[in-house]
Amino acid sequence: MLEANRLPAPIFSIDPALQPRLVVTDLDGSLLDHHSYDSSPAAPWLARLKQMGVPVIPVTSKTRAELIPLREALGLTATPFIAENGAVIGLPPGWCHARLDRPGSGRDGVVIKHPGVDIGFIRARLKVWRERLKCRFTRMSEMSVLEVVKLTGLDEARARDARQREGSEPLLWQDNAAALDTFRAALEGDGLALTQGGRFWHVMGRTADKGSAVEWLIKRFTTLRGRTPLSLGLGDGPNDVTMLEAVDQAVVIRGCHDLIVEPNSLSLYRTQAAGPTGWAEGVAHFWGRDERRLVAATACDAVI
Repeated sequence: MLEANRLPAPIFSIDPALQPRLVVTDLDGSLLDHHSYDSSPAAPWLARLKQMGVPVIPVTSKTRAELIPLREALGLTATPFIAENGAVIGLPPGWCHARLDRPGSGRDGVVIKHPGVDIGFIRARLKVWRERLKCRFTRMSEMSVLEVVKLTGLDEARARDARQREGSEPLLWQDNAAALDTFRAALEGDGLALTQGGRFWHVMGRTADKGSAVEWLIKRFTTLRGRTPLSLGLGDGPNDVTMLEAVDQAVVIRGCHDLIVEPNSLSLYRTQAAGPTGWAEGVAHFWGRDERRLVAATACDAVI
């Protein structure tokens, strides 16, 4: 009766501090204050994560041009970025694959991936559907720099960068909800999607969203490191939902709006504070207790 006397197999659990980690984060209203674009309340945690060797990856509706100075200011030039809600992925040299990526021609050797569709196609279809459906909206590309400044609070240089779109078009919706539903259905027939941000609606390729881009980067991390990371995502808007559903641990930061943000996540935390203060609150909620062990575990283990 050997089977009856056999002891059950031991159950092993991996110490979370031994698993590589990464953070994916929205910027406006999350890591950056919605109005002032200040990130200082999050600075202590950004410094700790850098010490731990944890990549912090911006995932934003901003353009690649907008992200160049922001990544430098935030100290994130060694990590990838996702721009225009997933339509653009940027890979620094440390995240490139020798056989899969051509050498980057952009600033700092960044390799650019375009998972979505060309901006010219998007603008052409928006022109067609506005004429056919008689719906009312204004594209960002139709606004002057000063109008973008007024709407966003950006200075003129950053407003010009915001208009340099590669794979998505922001617009101000100026019609009713029924017209919006009809417009969305028309875009879907073209393989395009409509997603809501904090200030604008964004039109982009249906296969390119924040969640798909995050999943792609997690796979790239796993390929290069040989281990799947524990991923933490933070965001405050409806366009962050797919990103928050693509990670292991999700933080919905209290927004400066009344928009519904309901990701389907088994590990979800909603912050009490807004903006970068809420960002720091969310990181501390999930990883605050592990901080000392994380530092010790990563001291001899270089992270991408």
